[in-house]
Amino acid sequence: MTKGNLLIVDDTPENLQVLSATLSDQGYQVRGVVKGKMAIRAAKSAPPDLILLDIRMPEMDGYQVCEHLKADPETRDIPVIFISAIDDVLDKVKAFRVGGVDYITKPFQVEEVLARVEHQLTIRLLSIEVRDRNQKLEQEIQERRKAEKAAAAASQAKSEFLANMSHELRTPLNAILGFTQVMSRDIKITPEQREYLGIINRSGEHLLDLINDILDLSKIESGIISLYESSFDLYRLLDNLEEMFQIKAEQKKINLVFVVAPNVPQTIKTDAKKLRVCLINLLGNAIKFTEQGTITLRVNLATKPLTDQNPSDTDSSSLSAFPPRLRFEVEDTGAGISPAEIDHLFDAFVQTETGQKMAEGTGLGLTITRKFVQLMGGTITVSSVVGKGTIFKFGIKISPADVYPVTPQPRQRVLCLEPNQPIYRILVADDTPENRLLLIKLLEPIGFEVREAVNGIKCVALWESWQPHLIFMDTRMPMMDGLEATQWLRLKEQERLSQPQPDSDFSKTIIIALTASAFEEKREEILAAGSDNFVRKPFTEEQVFDTIAHHLGVRYRYEELSEDLPLPGSSSSTQEKPDSFFCSELSSLPSAWVTELAQAANQLDEAMIAQLIKELPTEKADLAKALTDLLHNFRLDVIVRVTQAVINHS
Repeated sequence: MTKGNLLIVDDTPENLQVLSATLSDQGYQVRGVVKGKMAIRAAKSAPPDLILLDIRMPEMDGYQVCEHLKADPETRDIPVIFISAIDDVLDKVKAFRVGGVDYITKPFQVEEVLARVEHQLTIRLLSIEVRDRNQKLEQEIQERRKAEKAAAAASQAKSEFLANMSHELRTPLNAILGFTQVMSRDIKITPEQREYLGIINRSGEHLLDLINDILDLSKIESGIISLYESSFDLYRLLDNLEEMFQIKAEQKKINLVFVVAPNVPQTIKTDAKKLRVCLINLLGNAIKFTEQGTITLRVNLATKPLTDQNPSDTDSSSLSAFPPRLRFEVEDTGAGISPAEIDHLFDAFVQTETGQKMAEGTGLGLTITRKFVQLMGGTITVSSVVGKGTIFKFGIKISPADVYPVTPQPRQRVLCLEPNQPIYRILVADDTPENRLLLIKLLEPIGFEVREAVNGIKCVALWESWQPHLIFMDTRMPMMDGLEATQWLRLKEQERLSQPQPDSDFSKTIIIALTASAFEEKREEILAAGSDNFVRKPFTEEQVFDTIAHHLGVRYRYEELSEDLPLPGSSSSTQEKPDSFFCSELSSLPSAWVTELAQAANQLDEAMIAQLIKELPTEKADLAKALTDLLHNFRLDVIVRVTQAVINHS
C-alpha cells in the first residue's frame, strides 16, 4: 500500500533520480519532471499529495511554478516543499511567501527529507480530515437550521391554530353561558326553568373545562405558556376548594379533610390560577377513585429542599426562610395505582385501568398538573399501594405577598345604578351579533346607555359622534380589528388633546378588550395597543360589572342572594347519588334490562333511556328519579359506569 503520491520537480536528472529512488524505497509512489510547465500540467492531470520543487530551473523557476499552482483552485491545496542549494534567508522567506510549506537546503540528508515529507503529509491528511469534518458539520448545521426553521413554522402554525380554535370555541360558549346568566335574572322564570338554565350553565362550563385542558396541554407542548404571579389569599382559595369538593365527598359518603399548618401564610405570591388547577385535578381524582374512607389535603411551609424535608421540618419564621416553598400532599384511601402504571401516570392521554373503567376525563389532568408544578419551580411525586390508596406530593416556590386587605365578597347581584350619577355611555364593538346582544341585555336593564358597532371602522365613527365613556372592544373583527381600532382611537385622542384650545369636556375613553384567546401571552399585545384592560370570553356578569365600576367609578345597587341560591355562572351541581346507590338498586333488576340501559347510554340514545326508566316499577321510584336526573344533566357517562359495574359483577 502506497504511503502517498509525490511529484518531484528538478531540472537536474541526477537529483531527480536520487530522490525518486530514495522515496520509492520508502513506499511512496513518485513521478518526476524536469520543467516547471510540465510540473503544472502533471499536477492538474493527476494531483499529487505533495510536491518537492526545485527553485532554479530554466524557462520558469520554482517560485513562478508555486504561484501558478496556488492560483489554480484545483492545485492550490497541494503542499509544496522547496528543495534548493540556495541558502539565503531572503530566498527562504520568498519561498514561504509564494505558498511553500517547508524548505530543504541542498545538499540534503535523506533522513531529513523523509522526515519533512512524512510530516507534511501527516499535516495534509489531518487538514483533509478537518476539512471533511467541517463540511460534514456545516451540512449538519444547515440541516439542523432547516429542521429548526420547519419546527418554528410548525410551532407558529400550531399557535395560530390554537388561537383560531380558542376563538371559535370560546365565542359560542360565551353566548351560551352569558345568556343563561341574563335569563336567570328574570324574576318571572319558574323553578323548573331555573333548573334547566343551571343544567345548561353547568354543561357549558364542563365543556369549557375540557377545552381549556386541551388548549393548556397544546400551549405547554408549544412552549408558549408562562408563569403569571400575583398576590392572593391562599386560605380563601383552599376554603373555596373545600366547599367545591365537600358536596361530592358527602354524596359518596367519604370524609374530606383539609389540614393547613399554622405557619402557612394567608397571603402568598405565585400563579394562583395554575395552583388552583393542580389542586382541583388532584382532589378531583382522589374523590373519583375513592369509594370509602378519607381524602386529606395537607399544606405546610417547607424551608428545606423537598428531598430532605420531613413533614415536621417547618419554620416559624414563615416567608423569611430561604427558599420559601409550599408543600402540598393529597392522600386518599382509594383503589391505588399499580407499579406498572405509575411510570406512565403523567403521560398525556394515559389513564389507569381504574380510570378507563370509569370512562371519565381526557387523561390530561396529571400531565397538565406536572407541567404547571414544574413551571412554578417544583416537582411532583406519587406513591401508591394497590387497594390502600395513593399520595401525591408537590412543592412550589412562593414569594412574599404584596400587602393588601383581604375582604370577603358578599353574595350579591347587581340590580341597577345608584341614583344621582351621570348617564354612562357604553359602546359594544363585536362582529358576532350574539355577543353584542348579550352585553346589551346585561347593561341596559342596569341603567347604562348602550350602542353597538359591528367592526372597528363603525366603532371609530361612533366614538367620534357619540363619545362613549367606555368601549367593550372585541379583538377580532373584519375590516378593522379591535387592536387596530384601539390604536386609531388613541391617536385621535392625542390629536384632540394636543390642539391649542382642547375641548374641556373631552376625556379619554376607557377601552376594555374582549378576547376569546386562550393565550395569557396576548395580554402584553392587547395592553400595548392602548387597551386599559381586557376580559376573556366566556365572561361572567360579575366580571363585566366589576370592570366597569373599577374604571368608571360606577356605583351599583345590589340584591343579597341567599346561600342556597347559586350565583349566575357558578358551577353548582345537583345532588347526584353515589355509585353504591345505583349498583345496589340495579343489581336487583333483570340483567336484560340493565344491559339495554347500558347499550342505550353507550349509544347516547336518550329516548331509549327515558323509555327504560318508565318501565321501572313504582317501588323503584328513587332509582327512576336518580336516573332521570342523570339524563337531564347529560351524565350518560355515569349511567355507563354503574351499569357496566353491575354487568361485570354479575
